[in-house]
Amino acid sequence: MTKKMLKPGTYLYPLPAVLVTAGEEGEDNIITVAWAGTLCSDPPMVGIGVRPQRHSHGLLVKTGEFVVNVPTADQVEKVDLCGMKSGRKDDKFKLAGFTRAPAAKVRAPLLAECPLNLECVVRSRVSLGSHDLFIGEVVAVHVDEAALDERQRLVPERLNPLIYHYQSYWSLGQRLLGYGGSVRK
Repeated sequence: MTKKMLKPGTYLYPLPAVLVTAGEEGEDNIITVAWAGTLCSDPPMVGIGVRPQRHSHGLLVKTGEFVVNVPTADQVEKVDLCGMKSGRKDDKFKLAGFTRAPAAKVRAPLLAECPLNLECVVRSRVSLGSHDLFIGEVVAVHVDEAALDERQRLVPERLNPLIYHYQSYWSLGQRLLGYGGSVRK
């Protein structure tokens, strides 16, 4: 294998393409985010990176709450649209055809059409440069029952999640190995 050194950059991949809802009734928004990930399991924490110039950034700061909505690969055009339009000018719920659903513990709405929704309360915000990292504690989870197995565990391929990599959207491939499979022989 021959390797070439590249300039420092965000080459970690793949990334989940998620829709973050922020704000409250009368002043809410959807933002497409690829800078998102799990940060801690106990308590459950996720992080999202949002540019301070974005409309949703102000809503996140104001309310201290958000919902990470995991769309399906079939919703790719809606996800892209929510990333290309500004919530300052457009109602992205109407443009993309998403339905607001009430959350259980936060003021930001769930997206009813997304099979997985994580309600989060901001526990910390870190300014990193071009983006602020919002660290949110997951306080409620909603999942489509069809995405669960008989033991009530999430089955990723049933979600058909959307992945983002180098300015392109992708779908999830095949399962290769279960956790610990390399030592269970």
